[in-house]
Amino acid sequence: MKKTKLSIVIPCHNEASNIEPLYKEIYDTFKTRNEKIELVFINDGSKDTTLKELKNILTKKDFEIKVISFTRNFGKDAAMYAGLENATGDLVCIIDADLQQRPSLIVPMIEKLEESEEYDSVCYYQENRIESHFVTWLKSSFYKVMSKISDIEFVDGASDFRLFRRQVVDSILSLKESNRFSKGIFSWVGYNTCYLPYTPESRRYGKSSYSMGKLIVYALSGIISFSTLPLSIATVGGVVSAAICLLYILIVIFQKVFLTIDVPGYPTLLVTILLIGSLILCCLGIIGEYVARIYLETKKRPLYVEKEILTNKKETK
Repeated sequence: MKKTKLSIVIPCHNEASNIEPLYKEIYDTFKTRNEKIELVFINDGSKDTTLKELKNILTKKDFEIKVISFTRNFGKDAAMYAGLENATGDLVCIIDADLQQRPSLIVPMIEKLEESEEYDSVCYYQENRIESHFVTWLKSSFYKVMSKISDIEFVDGASDFRLFRRQVVDSILSLKESNRFSKGIFSWVGYNTCYLPYTPESRRYGKSSYSMGKLIVYALSGIISFSTLPLSIATVGGVVSAAICLLYILIVIFQKVFLTIDVPGYPTLLVTILLIGSLILCCLGIIGEYVARIYLETKKRPLYVEKEILTNKKETK
């Protein structure tokens, strides 16, 4: 009977301290199992000794290992795409390198696909978040808003810790857009997904490169990538502003003609100009965000530039 080949895609950015412990946990998880394992590490422009640690891993012969090194940091979405593009397994899993997502949790995902043919992918969602209440509320609100304003479902807490069948991977790779919001793309391609709860571990070494500012920018990118509602809001805002201005003009005329009330001109004019000017700038800003993404897409730049691809060139499992 042919062995199932499992590719594990691991984006790495300044994760030098986690590489060896991660490899050991993967080995301990799969050393007695029957899958044929391929590890695809993506060095996403790390500034520490991550690449050195990855080269050390290449000396091991337990699994087929591939290391893709970028010329600079292109971001996690580009790293995941590169990993999926280079993965050759029948099943492909994406997992973070920081050990907050334990390799042992891959096994229940495999078992779910084996026992349920109707599922094409499995995704873990965070049942209990380890962030502050405020951050938890922000993220939950984002998922709820995205589900309402887009035509796809965003499951609250859904992570990038996923397992795909080969057909799903091929569908994801067929989307060549440069501005990638992977959580949206994973849902957009469709297929039946099983969602399993998990609680992420505390980060063992290093610190996360995702600040609150980066998370907000990423959230805004997701909204623009999968919803045109902001454009509609700009249109509605313009109509409402015009209606308010028209109503105010009628009130001023009525006061002047029928009530002979002198309407102060300078303050009224100043407030009106500032209100309309601010509204116009907001609308232009929203339109500009969409135009900027169209501009970037027309350049057709690659998602990433690889500096080198290294492999241990031996399959022993």
